[in-house]
Amino acid sequence: MSRALRVGLSTCPNDTFLFHALLSGEVTAPLELEFVLADVEELNERMLRGELELSKVSAHALLALAERTWVLHCGAALGFGVGPLLLAAPGRASELPLAHAAHVLTPGRWTTAALLLELLELAPRARLEHTVFADILPRLAAGGADYGACIHEARFTWRAHGVGFVADLGQRFEQRAGGALALGGLCVAQSVGRPTALALQRAVRASLEWGLAHRSACLPTMRRHAQEQADEVLWAHVELYVNEWTLDLGPVGRAALSALMRLAREHGVVAARGELELL
Repeated sequence: MSRALRVGLSTCPNDTFLFHALLSGEVTAPLELEFVLADVEELNERMLRGELELSKVSAHALLALAERTWVLHCGAALGFGVGPLLLAAPGRASELPLAHAAHVLTPGRWTTAALLLELLELAPRARLEHTVFADILPRLAAGGADYGACIHEARFTWRAHGVGFVADLGQRFEQRAGGALALGGLCVAQSVGRPTALALQRAVRASLEWGLAHRSACLPTMRRHAQEQADEVLWAHVELYVNEWTLDLGPVGRAALSALMRLAREHGVVAARGELELL
């Protein structure tokens, strides 16, 4: 491929931490890379349209991309106690399932948060509105919607907005599936060929290892792109979403992806054909 390979990553602290060494040149890849930083739903949509060669995407999008991408062993966001929170505007009831015609904000059609609402059958008659994740908490606090599935930094800051807690979607999934929740991962288009894909995986792994060995050096990049600027929130985000399964999916990570695929198929959310294939 003669042009630069387009690599998508979200602006969230765990991704900018992961990619800092590649972004800053501390680690180099044997390929020309063009980095695209965007909201995760934009990355989902661009990868689905074939506009990126490698990208971080939501686990929901991973399922939809199963037939034309490989999942990297490194770079995933998954684990226990890491899931989205379903929160309520002030004065709204916290009973589940949500009331008929409740107005619910999600961070995007292809996000795992939206998928979990469907798989867990928590809002079967709700009116879903997909919006940028950073807008959900402010709109809830202002009464601009009834409920919202909140992700990323909102998991750490929601109490300051005066909203109410309804459910931890990740915890409910763990109880249902009997294992970890896969929130997202890195996938590479099979069209680049396996040798190129493996080279990209090695570069990503090297970037993550560099970040883990030089944590404080990653902070300026994390600050530059984060929605929440408090350093303690940025590091709490990294501590939660960059873990042993980010370095390597291992059996726990593979089982988490399989469980999500199985439940999505049972609910008719993804086609019966196609399996997630690790690189």
